[in-house]
Amino acid sequence: MATISFTTTVDLSAPAADVWTELIDWKGHEAWIPATRVDLGDHDDPAAPGAEFTAWTGFGKLALEDRMRVVSCSWSDDTEAGSCTVEKLGPVLRGSAGFEVEATDGGSQVTWIEDVELPYVPQFLAPIVAKLSARLIGQRAHLT
Repeated sequence: MATISFTTTVDLSAPAADVWTELIDWKGHEAWIPATRVDLGDHDDPAAPGAEFTAWTGFGKLALEDRMRVVSCSWSDDTEAGSCTVEKLGPVLRGSAGFEVEATDGGSQVTWIEDVELPYVPQFLAPIVAKLSARLIGQRAHLT
């Protein structure tokens, strides 16, 4: 089992509030993460602490099921900054993931943090998987 941990930061020209709104729109992730579909369950506010949702990435039986529960998710209009953390519930990925969004002079900055266990990957491959994952998130950061 590999422990995959990384942090990646991306600067965007979009306003921080717009980026925040797009990132907490779990269903909207279908549009910018390839081959992904999201089931929000039956929560009134899918970004509220305790809300659970499931994302599948891949095709058919080769899709990775990624069940998540919101641990914390808060935005401040005053500081134009927010942070959100989700717990990865399995069945494959376990651990946590999250992001921070803050306003900058040129738009906004997103910092994405992942700390997950991946049971079918040997630990010696963890640095490679972490680097590829961070790069993929960085390339997909064409938000709003």
